[in-house]
Amino acid sequence: MKAVWYERFGPADEVLTLGEMADPVPGPDEVLVRVRASGVNPSDVKLRSGARPGAVMAFPRIVPHSDGAGVIEAVGDGVDIARVGQRVWLWNAQWQRAFGTCAELVALPSAQAVHLPDGTSFEEGACFGIPAMTAWYALFGDGEDLSGKTVLVTGGAGTVGRYAVQMARAAGARVVATVSSDEKARHSTAGEWVNYRNSDVTGEVMEMTAGAGVDRIVEVDFGANQAASLALIRPGGVIASYASAAEMEPKLAFYPFMFKDVTLRMLIVYQIGLADHLRGAAALTHWLEEGTLSHAVVPGGGLGDAAQAHDRVMAGDKLGTVVLSV
Repeated sequence: MKAVWYERFGPADEVLTLGEMADPVPGPDEVLVRVRASGVNPSDVKLRSGARPGAVMAFPRIVPHSDGAGVIEAVGDGVDIARVGQRVWLWNAQWQRAFGTCAELVALPSAQAVHLPDGTSFEEGACFGIPAMTAWYALFGDGEDLSGKTVLVTGGAGTVGRYAVQMARAAGARVVATVSSDEKARHSTAGEWVNYRNSDVTGEVMEMTAGAGVDRIVEVDFGANQAASLALIRPGGVIASYASAAEMEPKLAFYPFMFKDVTLRMLIVYQIGLADHLRGAAALTHWLEEGTLSHAVVPGGGLGDAAQAHDRVMAGDKLGTVVLSV
């Protein structure tokens, strides 16, 4: 099979190699997927460059990318043969594993290949794994009913934020997003939004909510936004944060949060348990079949364009998920 790999950390154009590798073979409880699209996430790019916290070359050769979509071509022992031919989207393909989706074929546990409805393209399915499951986990991982609640999504135009806006709205919540431009406001799909670059987010959101604040915050940068989050969260509310890039070890305002009885959730999609992931995948499948979710695919070319795709993700100026067609 054709695949892209790296054997050391470094710049994309120096370390990513396109070549031939032996076809993988599915082991027990695994499926072999013919990859049709591979999603490129910031975590993939940071790991390849060696910039992700705790990054080590855990394997002598790594095929990058955790997300993708394709068709099951073969199954290992213990997997229903009826899965052969099924369209699927993939999650955590390269988490603690050597070979991800930046290849023509990938073998991975059967549970990590989720049914992809016919109405969703492979390129759209390749956007799902990390962004969509992070959004779902931040909103619903603790089982709260969001109907009638007010949810603030910071970074609403990001890959996670955009899905969170749509999912919260589908669950019956009022959604407010923060964005950095009118263009990003439109991209976010949010009906209510605040431009954090030229507005007082706390003041505007409090005005929007008649001084009540919000019930839940899906937080893109906990440290940078801690003061605003503390001011805006209602007593008993939840702040679900999936990043804190500006301050990786922020000083926590413990007592102010405690006296509001706030729940702080620091979450990462890689550690979602199988039961929760199956619950999330079922919700995503339902929304896909209903046509509830829209996707933001940024075409990245083919496998031979992997280095340029990584550079585009690192530049941070794209709106959506960069996807390679395989």
